[in-house]
Amino acid sequence: MTELLYQLDSYLREFTATVTAVDPEARVVYLDRTAFYPGGGGQPCDAGVLQADGVTYPVKEVRKGNAHIIDGDALPTVGASVIGVLDWERRFQLMRTHTAMHILCGVVWRDYSAAVTGGNMEPLAGRMDFEFERLPPEVIAEIEQKINVEIAAARDVRVKILPRAEAFQIPDLIRTKINLLPEGITEVRTVEIVGLDLQADGGTHVANTREVGHIRITDYKSKGGINKRLYVAIE
Repeated sequence: MTELLYQLDSYLREFTATVTAVDPEARVVYLDRTAFYPGGGGQPCDAGVLQADGVTYPVKEVRKGNAHIIDGDALPTVGASVIGVLDWERRFQLMRTHTAMHILCGVVWRDYSAAVTGGNMEPLAGRMDFEFERLPPEVIAEIEQKINVEIAAARDVRVKILPRAEAFQIPDLIRTKINLLPEGITEVRTVEIVGLDLQADGGTHVANTREVGHIRITDYKSKGGINKRLYVAIE
């Protein structure tokens, strides 16, 4: 099992690891531990480099299953000790963005009882779909004002890894469809914005809402029926 360092420390920018396997045809390097997030839940993967014996190997993509895709012809050897260095600017922008999406989700659920039906993000921008029958401009403006109030409230963001049975007892996690998790998953990682939102989530986040910045709702689209889409930018 690969040790997933990002699960408990999103601020880890550099780490040491050992190469456990290499796939030359696919340009993939596998490590015994990693701080690179592989993407998921709408959050893109990290990028950065691996360094070994004076050689730098650009990591252009990371996939689930501990697959670090290397750009270039050279690859480190099995057993090599490497230093992984994240593209921190990209990572921190994604941390801010992902937390912003949770703030948006938390406010809409708390104040309008509208569940999330989908979402996606890139550094400092994202979209989220909600079950609204109507979403007039004045409500959109109200939502934008409320989410920025939550940022100013400087709420702590806490990460825990819970036994599956314990996680199932938390009502707020049920709306995130935790019941769809495969039976083989015995532990569930939760992200809590204290006093606002609690969800099962595997992504990376800032430690306090004040680090997010300012959220601006930039666009709105009706996707049919009760599915309404909000686009946001983080400034």
